[in-house]
Amino acid sequence: MEDIRLNIEALVFASEQSLPVKEIQAVIHSGLGIDISEEDIIAHLKAIKEKYDGNDFAITLVELNEGYQFLTKPAHHVLIHQLQIQRSKKKLSQAALETLAIIAYRQPVTKLEIEQIRGVNCDYTLQKLLEKELISITGKAEAAGKPLLYGTSALFMDYFGIKNNSELPQLKDITSEANEIGEKSE
Repeated sequence: MEDIRLNIEALVFASEQSLPVKEIQAVIHSGLGIDISEEDIIAHLKAIKEKYDGNDFAITLVELNEGYQFLTKPAHHVLIHQLQIQRSKKKLSQAALETLAIIAYRQPVTKLEIEQIRGVNCDYTLQKLLEKELISITGKAEAAGKPLLYGTSALFMDYFGIKNNSELPQLKDITSEANEIGEKSE
């Protein structure tokens, strides 16, 4: 019985939207091969709610839109709001994304090489990416004037949810016929 409750808790936790009882029932049936009544699921949800309503947890189980979802408790809303403000400041512009992509795929790369690819000055964009700690200075090139070399940082990996640069999408993975211009020659 405890395993079913933990499975229900995991399902609600993993769901990005409120999860209806009927959907919980269907997933448990198809995933575990267990038939469970809606009443039993509701009883488990009530027990889960009681568990999280205590002072030991910052979240609680809430019934929303004929389903259930974990949400933070109202006492923490001010702090969560502050986090959202901080994260919204970290959104990247199109220029920053383009520059970051060039650095990710060509690293280590100089500012001049980035500007030659993009065709525009990238001083401001590089500064913003350095401030956001998505890139770092990895050294100096042996070219005349010893220009700085840029590469991606560990925060870049976290930000995009990848383990290393080998997990970056390859060009063959993102090209399609819809992206081609002109007629194909045979």
